[in-house]
Amino acid sequence: MGIIGKMRGELVDIIEWIDDSRSTLAWRFPRYNNEIKNGAQLIVREGQQAVFVYRGQLADQFDPGHYELTTENLPIMSTIQGWKHGFNSPFRSEVYFINRRPVTDLRWGTPNPITLRDPDFGMVQVRANGLCVIRVADPAIFLREIIGTDSEVNADEITELLRRVISTAFSDMILETGVGAIDLQGKQVELSEKLRDYVQSRVDDEFGLHVDSIQMNISLPDEITAAMTRGVARGVEEQGFLNNVNDLGRYQQAKSADAMLAAAQNPGGGTAGDMMGMGMGMAMANQFANQFGQQQPQQQAQAGPPPMPTAQAFHIDQNGTAAGPYTVDQLRGAITPTTLVWAQGMAQWTQAGQVAALAPLFAPAGPPPLPPQTPPGPPAPPEQQ
Repeated sequence: MGIIGKMRGELVDIIEWIDDSRSTLAWRFPRYNNEIKNGAQLIVREGQQAVFVYRGQLADQFDPGHYELTTENLPIMSTIQGWKHGFNSPFRSEVYFINRRPVTDLRWGTPNPITLRDPDFGMVQVRANGLCVIRVADPAIFLREIIGTDSEVNADEITELLRRVISTAFSDMILETGVGAIDLQGKQVELSEKLRDYVQSRVDDEFGLHVDSIQMNISLPDEITAAMTRGVARGVEEQGFLNNVNDLGRYQQAKSADAMLAAAQNPGGGTAGDMMGMGMGMAMANQFANQFGQQQPQQQAQAGPPPMPTAQAFHIDQNGTAAGPYTVDQLRGAITPTTLVWAQGMAQWTQAGQVAALAPLFAPAGPPPLPPQTPPGPPAPPEQQ
């Protein structure tokens, strides 16, 4: 430092820190030979704390406010230097300003995947990343363990340290909780709070830091995600979805809706196609009504008479595809005696002309012919006189 710098340091009697960033955690006030004048003005702003250090030993601390440095408000410094009746000006001491505001942009992530045992997939490797909000909680510990002799400490200098701590805590938490890979993503909020507790227990007394919050995003391997997707699809079709009566009803409703939509989009379907679409719509309406009626509370079902029995419905062969179900009235004029049909209780597909319930559909429109009249016989012989 030049002569001008020395003279400026000796003449300055205001000690303050004007911080224009949120990433600096600690800053040492620059002064030639660390000399401070008797009666100097100390200004500590909100979110800051001033710490005096004499020969590496922590002395007096000042919260936000405006102070005049005298023997009365430097009791620890007076004891250390043996000031019984005040001190001579200037005196030597280092002044550190500690940023007590939270640092919100600290990102973390696991450098290597964490291997865990999953009951469904065996050994699985997972990764995690997120944001961490920290602040200095104990300036004395932070000064001793982090600052040391540095003149300035930025958040970047402790980011790598915290990343290692968080990664180790995440690995320990996953192994101790025993949560499977599938449940990890569903419990991210709960696990984030638990991870904050794990990290807090390791940085509180060791580094003088406080962890306000941790946000966590867990990533599973691509093959596990694909296997989970395939498992859901198989569960829909193979693990009882179609064996359940209610689910079967919903499945038929969806198929009927698809068929009706296809018929509506086919302008060349003709009258038969229109009638089929109307029949499907009526059948779907009946199915929805029946399902809704089954879901009503038991007490409502007991309040009125039982529902009317539903008419027998038939599936028909339509160009090699099963369509329906349709009631007998809906099939009038839409099928022929050779059309294959099937209904609940029938062993196999049968021609419509051979089904008794469908016989009225193929009966002649007019009345049956009259029976033939018997021709008159020969007259009776006359009675003999």
